Amino acid sequence: MEKNVPREISRREAARRLLAGVAAGAALPWAVSAHPIWKHFADEHLMERAEAVAGDAKLHLLNRAQFESLSSLAEAIVPGSNEAKAAGFIDLLLGVDDEKHQKEFARSLAALEAESSRRYGKGLAAISAAERTELLTYVSGLAKDDNGETALREAFDNMKEWISGAYYSSEIGMRELGWTPDRVFAEFPGCSHGDSHD
Repeated sequence: MEKNVPREISRREAARRLLAGVAAGAALPWAVSAHPIWKHFADEHLMERAEAVAGDAKLHLLNRAQFESLSSLAEAIVPGSNEAKAAGFIDLLLGVDDEKHQKEFARSLAALEAESSRRYGKGLAAISAAERTELLTYVSGLAKDDNGETALREAFDNMKEWISGAYYSSEIGMRELGWTPDRVFAEFPGCSHGDSHD
């Protein structure tokens, strides 16, 4: 079904469409609708603010080291995340989120940082792309009830949800889901990254 749409899609419009697709189960069927990122997409005021500061290099909650770790993690989980400015968008959302979600995010990122340091003697931003892939393959393969590893898998799942939401709510992510300047699909074809990190 073809519709006339603007030549470009704003983050606010992309988030609105993505949220509707997730609610209908047509986009990102693995998305956890209770995750904090999805409530942000329903906040029109926040989405307007995100557009206003899109080119802003200022960090809103994360420190520089956390931001670098998040950027490298985002690119490993969803290639193209850096071009979509996913880490900056996540930082903006976290800056207005409640303290509980901010702490959960910080714990998740710290858990993956700690695992990277334990395995490779370096943090996420300092390890090679191959090491990041190896780490994420290991962590994503953990069963949620593995003895002592539940927290690490939960940390990965939390980060994956933030990153995927931020990526697919960008114009780049929407294009991957089928949006074009001339038409949109009645249904989203789904993520092309496969199930390599779920």
